[in-house]
Amino acid sequence: MQTYDFVIVGSGSAGSVVAEKLSANGRFSVLVLEAGGTDRRFYVQMPLGYGKTFFDPRVNWNYKAEPDPGLAGNVDHWPRGKIIGGSSSINAMVWIRGAREDYDDWAAAGNPGWSYDDVLPAFRAIEDNEAGGDEWRGRGGPVHVSDNHRFIHPLTKRFLQAGEELGLPRNPDFNGKAQDGVGVYQITTRDGRRMSAARAFLRPALKRKNVRLETGAHATRILFEGKRAVGVEYVRRGQKMTVRAGREVVVSSGSVNTPQLLQLSGVGPAALLQGFGINVIHANEHVGANLQDHLGINYTWRGNIATLNQILRPWWGKAMAGAQYLLLRRGPLSMSMNQGGGFFRTDPAQKRANMQLYFQAFSTVLPRPGERPILSPDPWPGFSIGLSNCRPSSRGEIMIRSADPMQHPRISANAFSTENDVAEMLDAVKFLRKMAATEAFDGVLEEEMLPGARVQSDEELVDDFRRRSGTVYHPVSTCRMGPDPSQSVVDARLRVHGLEGLRIIDASIFPSNITGNTNAAAILTGWKGGEMLVEDHR
Repeated sequence: MQTYDFVIVGSGSAGSVVAEKLSANGRFSVLVLEAGGTDRRFYVQMPLGYGKTFFDPRVNWNYKAEPDPGLAGNVDHWPRGKIIGGSSSINAMVWIRGAREDYDDWAAAGNPGWSYDDVLPAFRAIEDNEAGGDEWRGRGGPVHVSDNHRFIHPLTKRFLQAGEELGLPRNPDFNGKAQDGVGVYQITTRDGRRMSAARAFLRPALKRKNVRLETGAHATRILFEGKRAVGVEYVRRGQKMTVRAGREVVVSSGSVNTPQLLQLSGVGPAALLQGFGINVIHANEHVGANLQDHLGINYTWRGNIATLNQILRPWWGKAMAGAQYLLLRRGPLSMSMNQGGGFFRTDPAQKRANMQLYFQAFSTVLPRPGERPILSPDPWPGFSIGLSNCRPSSRGEIMIRSADPMQHPRISANAFSTENDVAEMLDAVKFLRKMAATEAFDGVLEEEMLPGARVQSDEELVDDFRRRSGTVYHPVSTCRMGPDPSQSVVDARLRVHGLEGLRIIDASIFPSNITGNTNAAAILTGWKGGEMLVEDHR
């Protein structure tokens, strides 16, 4: 059996960072196990190519949630990265840290070292911001954050004007002094290529002799001696293999795979594990519980001026955009579909923004089964304004279906299961129509395509967003951090309560969800978790 100082399960947004941190001083040997394969794929590296990876089983776990009463019984599609870089290799690349209050809440819940003032230096060290450094933003870090102001579609400017008409301030930087308002999203790209966690952290780490990466390595069980994690069992190319961790096992498999792996290994709800014949190493009811996720919906309009539809739909437009990208690394293929956006409060009494906006200068009303048609939008000029809730009160869970590690877990999101979540979303979709009715869009709109003018009453609006809403791919908190072992899974240093030699370092440890996209916070978790490991093993 091979032995490494540290075995990291997962090469995603956090695991890649942990590998870089642990290997930097040259003292530790590190093995990274990744169930997926290479990220050296054209549609992975081309920013707008993520529409092609949305259902691709070669790079995507393609999870399906359980039929959800809160979503009118729909089965929601849950893409998660099964690839080097994890979900940072297939996401929409919007770089949002979250609100100051999010992290202060984490610290106030009994997690020292996680307040906003604690994490700000780490965020600044992580970033290489094209817009420049200041007291909030960093320069020279491993993650390049692009400023897209020069390249946005003209309709995005109308969206920004509409927000200002409704009282939202123009915000030059959602990760700066304040988060409220509308503005242009910064994204994780560099020179027209995706800046995934693998590109920023894992690839540099792999140049060191003390780091090894095994792809196609599906972890099936954490190995224990008593209460101490000592290694990992995994399957690679049909063969069962084991590796020993001389110091610690680090699980960085994400909010779906991490609780699944722990449960398969005997760590989780005792009755669930015993029902599948799994020996209980450590009982903890919170492994897989407390699932939180952001839910989103788009409202779509037909316009009378050209949108990106007229570039990305026809063959000649695809050819022009492709040539622009291949020759110059510019154009719509070098960006995210979400060029503009923002944060607002559905009620002025809210202490901070509770809704996020996304503006897309194209539309995908016409369905294409089995495909997310980002690169083949509607044939008419269309655009969408989307939104997602930032801190829903609904809670779900992720639990294994059997003792078979190859079977996908049961994902029960319980979307819109509280009155507060329904009321907030109702207010939010009404706000979208207010935006469309501003002077900024006067003379541009022809028809509301989705949900359509026939949907007017509160009951009709609620029914519509139950039917059309879905995850915006920000699941967190399934192994949440906290000081009380009876209410959480890991402590503030990300050590699993009740066990030794085992840490969880990924978005599953979030005590609560953040205000906005979660990838930056997942990378932060890897950064802080890696530093903690180095400190604790000096």
